[in-house]
Amino acid sequence: MVLATTLSRYFGMRFLTSVIGSFIGVVVLAAMIDYVELLRRGADWPNATPWLLAKISMYRVPQLTERIMPFSVLVGTMSCYLNLSRRLELVIARAAGVSAWQFVAPAIVGALLFGAVATTVYNPISATLQERSKRLESEVVGEVPSALQERTSGFWVRQKSADGAAIINAKTSREQGATLGNVSVYTFDSEGHFHQRIEARSATLEDGFWRLEDARVYEAGKPLVIEDAHRLNTNLTLEQVRESFATPETVPFWQLPTYIRMAERAGLGAAGYRLQFYQLLARPFLLAAMVLLAASVSLRFFRFGGVQKMVLSGVSAGFLLFVLSKITDDMSKAELISPLVAAWTPVLIGSLTGFVVLLFQEDG
Repeated sequence: MVLATTLSRYFGMRFLTSVIGSFIGVVVLAAMIDYVELLRRGADWPNATPWLLAKISMYRVPQLTERIMPFSVLVGTMSCYLNLSRRLELVIARAAGVSAWQFVAPAIVGALLFGAVATTVYNPISATLQERSKRLESEVVGEVPSALQERTSGFWVRQKSADGAAIINAKTSREQGATLGNVSVYTFDSEGHFHQRIEARSATLEDGFWRLEDARVYEAGKPLVIEDAHRLNTNLTLEQVRESFATPETVPFWQLPTYIRMAERAGLGAAGYRLQFYQLLARPFLLAAMVLLAASVSLRFFRFGGVQKMVLSGVSAGFLLFVLSKITDDMSKAELISPLVAAWTPVLIGSLTGFVVLLFQEDG
């Protein structure tokens, strides 16, 4: 019993060290690639400096690395077991009567803990930093939208007020819709006739109105009106605006249940928020599935050869699981399957695949 406990602690620490090292490597690589890309894009930005671009990249990297966290666990687990095999530690442990399940159990527990921290701590931090990166990027860009620039993408919302209806299009969104960038507003009178088109650098939601900064007001038969600040009345609340402008990836884990309830009360589709919530809940188990997949291809003795084939098999299995996850995500967004099924299907398939392969290898 003492031997088993000591070995479990040892294997667990080796696993965590390898996975954390792999994750740090992914963070550094993602930061370098993102920073180079920002340097290329920022060449035409008037207020861009290398330091500001580095801050933007630093704020963006956590959310980028959050998406590839399962691959960090996969690569880290394979590296851990291959190193243990290369140093003959697995051979000695097997000679002492330790089974493969005892090798894998500490790693599964470590993956569950790692995933729980990633969901409850890392995700809220990455979502907050992503909002800061958007705010800082808009300040660095400092663009005033051209009156002739066509805006056919971005975020859209429709509102009604005592002045009539209005359709708002924003190129960018920050603070879950409370602040918009590169805004185009199309206003209609109470009878539904087109009234004005307003182009503004930014729009901030206040109590009962939007404050449009650097606004240009176009109205048929009248000259162009340029205003430092323009007031557009609205009956929208911050919660309603968030439903239109806040993407599920930018909402912290602890706020997702609130967003789901708000969407349901407003009669809006909450499938995207539900999918994100269930995926975050399933993340610890997805990381555990990655451990099983990695263990199924990396517990072979190092001196038997075929290391390249084992690594390629593990990476291929992780890639196929990623493709499956994207397919289920798209099917859920198209309302072909429920968000719960979409979030847990890759976890179940990955876990069962790794478990069956390990069971065959260990027990025949």
